[in-house]
Amino acid sequence: MERHQIDAVVEKIKSTEVPGQGSERIKEIVNRLTTDLFYAIEDLDIQPEEIWKAVDWLTTTGRNNEWGLVVAGIGLEHFLDLRMDEAEAKAGITGGTPRTIEGPLYVPGSPESVGYAELETEPEVGGERLYMQGQVRDEDGRPVPNAKVEVWHCNLKGMYSVFDSSQPPFNLRRAIITDADGRYKFKSILPVGYSCPPGGATDQLLNAIGRHGSRPAHIHFFVTAPGYRKLTTQINIEGDPLIWDDFAFASREELVPHITRYTAAEAKEQFNIDEPFASIDFDFEIHKEREGVFAAEIERTHGPR
Repeated sequence: MERHQIDAVVEKIKSTEVPGQGSERIKEIVNRLTTDLFYAIEDLDIQPEEIWKAVDWLTTTGRNNEWGLVVAGIGLEHFLDLRMDEAEAKAGITGGTPRTIEGPLYVPGSPESVGYAELETEPEVGGERLYMQGQVRDEDGRPVPNAKVEVWHCNLKGMYSVFDSSQPPFNLRRAIITDADGRYKFKSILPVGYSCPPGGATDQLLNAIGRHGSRPAHIHFFVTAPGYRKLTTQINIEGDPLIWDDFAFASREELVPHITRYTAAEAKEQFNIDEPFASIDFDFEIHKEREGVFAAEIERTHGPR
């Protein structure tokens, strides 16, 4: 078909819209995506059987609650971050801790504490002890007291609590309110990386395009404070072989902090801690809110569906 023939089909579809009814924004988006899809079908000679296989895959993806993984895996969530970075830069908001993807596994309502938290609700055998600490500061280097640092990561099986019913609710999920000096600290275990569910919809798609579905070990964060723009970010665990081969494209150089390890003797002598541990120092720099800039608080559904 010629483009003018495709355009005629789109116009016929659009002609069924009732003026003044529905959302003009949604009409604009749907009509644009429909047009682009029709062009792609013609340009790539996509066959009906391929379309219906895709419909089956779309149905399975929704049934398995994997759209959050697909959005990350095709680079869409990373692209949204880059667009937000660009918009902030144009508004004069630069520097600070880089944002990176939220991912699909945040759950609101984690237990809160001030200054310090222990993330493990139920201790896990075989993990390397981790202490992570730092300060939340503004762009002028001033500490931000009473900021909320929400932190979550997976267990040693690569599973997240709430989504994984074998773990206690909110295991490895906490919210820490910074102290008067803007400081936070938590005790946990070093997480491992994880992969998409084997044989699932995301895994099928990535296999079909010759890619893997694994992520390096990482820890997620939200950092919020009244009058400041929300920071969504995560750190990678230094030394993970997949840091620069993350299927979700979330790695950024500034988000790979150094890990210092202490032997049992050093831990006891220097910190009065009765076990060896790994330590990460990491400060968050957040920006003051400004008028006329997109909201950094993104409304989206969280938790199992």
